[in-house]
Amino acid sequence: MSIIGFPLLLIPVAICNIIVFLMPGLAFDAALTRVVLPSGATWTIALGDTLVALGVLLLLPEVMKAARPGAKYLTDHLLSLLVLGGITAEFVMLPQFANATVALLSLLALVDFLSGIALRSRHKREARAARSAAAKSSAETIEDEPEPVAEPAPVVVPATELAPQTVEPTSASAASAASIAEAVLLDRPEPVKPAETAKNEEKSPAR
Repeated sequence: MSIIGFPLLLIPVAICNIIVFLMPGLAFDAALTRVVLPSGATWTIALGDTLVALGVLLLLPEVMKAARPGAKYLTDHLLSLLVLGGITAEFVMLPQFANATVALLSLLALVDFLSGIALRSRHKREARAARSAAAKSSAETIEDEPEPVAEPAPVVVPATELAPQTVEPTSASAASAASIAEAVLLDRPEPVKPAETAKNEEKSPAR
């Protein structure tokens, strides 16, 4: 976490201070090397150009750190502001730092500070927009939910209607008694008349 809050542009600024205070005979325009280009021209790389190139390369990870959500805190902004204020004060107040190299390094420190503030404000706006969108979607979900359907109240049936109705067996017993009497009357043999009995005796042979 400490490496995240460390201002990387402090490295070329510290090298500038080492050169000015500890190496007074070394100038920023001193040639370090010469490179022959394919066009035939010779490019002289000076010490100041190397420091500026190092500052530009270190500015890239600084901006990448600031672009991450929650990566730039108040301490990071304060450290970037201190670097900017220190290199600018040296450029303005001390004659040893009055050169193009220190001016470009102070410009890079200004870009680092302003980019951190701009990206932090952008993260805040995005966070507020995300919270408002989430609240709006939750409200729409609540509105889209169907209302609960009220269940019908149970019908209370009186106890008198639930009780089994008793049927008087008067008509059924009377019908069964009549059928029995009719069957008995049909099964009885008819009485034999006396005249027919006498004729039957006369017709029968005498023993």
